[in-house]
Amino acid sequence: MTEILIRNADLIVTMDDTRQELASADLLIRGGKIAQIDHGLTTRGEVHDASGCVVTPGLVNTHHHLYQTLTRAVPGGQDALLFGWLQTLYPIWSRFGPEEMFVSAQIGLAELALSGCTLSSDHLYLYPNGARLEDTIHAAAELGLRFHPTRGAMSIGESDGGLPPDALVEQEAAILEDMTRVVDAFHDPSEGSMCRVGLAPCSPFSVSRDLMRDAALLARDKGVMLHTHLAENDEDIAYSQAQFGCRPGQYAEDLGWTGTDVWHAHCVKLGGAEIDLFARSRTGVAHCPCSNCRLGSGIAPVRAMRDQGVPVGLGVDGSASNDSSNLMAEARQSMLLQRVVNGADAMSACEALEIATRGGADVLNRPDCGRLMPGKRADIAIWDIEGIESAGSWDPAALLLAGPTQVKHLFVEGRQIVRDGQIATIDLPKAIETQNRLARALVN
Repeated sequence: MTEILIRNADLIVTMDDTRQELASADLLIRGGKIAQIDHGLTTRGEVHDASGCVVTPGLVNTHHHLYQTLTRAVPGGQDALLFGWLQTLYPIWSRFGPEEMFVSAQIGLAELALSGCTLSSDHLYLYPNGARLEDTIHAAAELGLRFHPTRGAMSIGESDGGLPPDALVEQEAAILEDMTRVVDAFHDPSEGSMCRVGLAPCSPFSVSRDLMRDAALLARDKGVMLHTHLAENDEDIAYSQAQFGCRPGQYAEDLGWTGTDVWHAHCVKLGGAEIDLFARSRTGVAHCPCSNCRLGSGIAPVRAMRDQGVPVGLGVDGSASNDSSNLMAEARQSMLLQRVVNGADAMSACEALEIATRGGADVLNRPDCGRLMPGKRADIAIWDIEGIESAGSWDPAALLLAGPTQVKHLFVEGRQIVRDGQIATIDLPKAIETQNRLARALVN
């Protein structure tokens, strides 16, 4: 069985059950799992010298729209609020097809990998011109990242009072049929799975109550997770109250959208009763601080959520609402925003890193990921702290205060994905060239 030894790390930040940190330590990988963490380990296999580096669990991204990497910084949407931003971009996204979905996923996932991410979810809720969920699944498999794609959907178009144009919505019977198809074809529930599929009607303003309820029933029948957008901004709250006569948390609870198998994106405007509901039901939240800033949505009450026991992970959100897919930068932004609202001691660099690793893994029901412990998956990020970003730092564990935002080496299931700061599994320059060609075609 193949062994890899990561030797002599300045510090290993385990995020284990005691949050142990080991100085001048080694980590042994065997068969895609962590075999041992200790001092003075040896192997007959491959050896990586980690002196001058901090080793952490791979970061976990709990919310993304990978296809949006093709529509970054679009004029007309740069300074818009959520609904106006969507209405600007919907017509552009309607011209996508399978190639656009595949390449944009490659680029988004590669960017995530370079920021230390080993496990990413994705929320794909539109399927124009023959695009399918597996376009993104194949991209993730080629790159080598652990992937949690979700089969999203929109079914209420403008003519029926929804936000998206009619050309981008689907019939609900067809949506449920394709949800069943992709789960049966691609979902792997086993420990160490590289692909787990979830069901994800887009939002309360783009699908019916019936589809939300039916998707929840189907997900529980299939044993998969549920995901959607919820309480993202004031417009979102106003829509819920006008259309459904209740706040988003009540809407979610009424339709079966709470529980350990559910996680909601954003939740910027959750009230106290809704936070209590999510804490009691162990409903997860994907916190997307940069996107929330970019769209002027507000600052999510993460401190209150964490204090009450709501599972919280991080998400970069779509690259058209963030214009980046850097999960390390997202973790720093989360820390800073909680300090803005609640004071300088509201969130430490260590806690923010925990949310980005173990926290995200727990939201996605992946206790085999997000921590460095014997028996867990070998998803490992190695950060070089001998560069200018860390020069003069007294605390190597405080990466989010003084440290790199790009990883030196990255391993997923013991396979090296990033080597010396470069993607090792695909021809990234070629993918970037294709991405830019497709973007120019959309512009023209």
